[in-house]
Amino acid sequence: MTGFRCPVCRAPLTAEPKRLVCPAGHSYDRAKSGYVNLLQSQRSGDKRHGDDALMVRARRAFLNGGGYGFLCDEICARLVQSAPENAVLLDVGCGEGYYTAAAAKALADAGKPACVLGVDISKDALRFAASRLSGAQLAVASAFALPLADASCDVILQVFAPAAPAEFLRVLRPGGLLLRVIPLEEHLLSLKAAIYEHPYANTVPPAALPGFRTAEETALRRTLRLEDPAQIRALFQMTPYYYKTSRTDQAKLDALTAFETEAAFGLRIYRKEE
Repeated sequence: MTGFRCPVCRAPLTAEPKRLVCPAGHSYDRAKSGYVNLLQSQRSGDKRHGDDALMVRARRAFLNGGGYGFLCDEICARLVQSAPENAVLLDVGCGEGYYTAAAAKALADAGKPACVLGVDISKDALRFAASRLSGAQLAVASAFALPLADASCDVILQVFAPAAPAEFLRVLRPGGLLLRVIPLEEHLLSLKAAIYEHPYANTVPPAALPGFRTAEETALRRTLRLEDPAQIRALFQMTPYYYKTSRTDQAKLDALTAFETEAAFGLRIYRKEE
């Protein structure tokens, strides 16, 4: 049995060598890299879902270079401190699996190995995640229609992904943990200023989430000093700004050989109300 449920009938999915199948006969083939597609909103001719290969490669290059290592360390420390033993950990919007893999390793190293599930709407991201997360179960799925049973998870990790509080409440057990990371107002503001004439601050969502109590809220801030043009470009390409910027403005960053910008994150820890 897997941790996932059939997105059609909600029955448990059983793993076979090349597919997942439910008792009703609904079948989902595994991709060669190991993930399974459980996203039911796709139709022939639809636009590509989620981050494309360029954005995923850029994010992998930047994160592997340690750009947000301080954030990853903090996430892992909080999970080791707060997650129960033998937890079911769901990473919603897991992307290429950087934070997922680090969290799984930190919990295992602390003697608290977890059953790790990851979902993302990007096939390109999950191809990379599958190579990084050999022991995890990965599926293409939306945060707003999670292919999991009610009250089946102990911990949800949500790093820069869309918030779906109703689904989080549904799949978390009573007292379950939600660890959420969001960008703060000044995050990457200098990056925007290097490109745009009138850079704007990020809008920070309110802390309150229906059905959850806020256990802790922490701000993490660092100044990123990038001295490798490849890392500067990777940081730019892993953001949505790259796709909304003209080639003329993109060239402004290409000319930089060293660069400083803000990294500012809000780390919010919630408990599902019992």
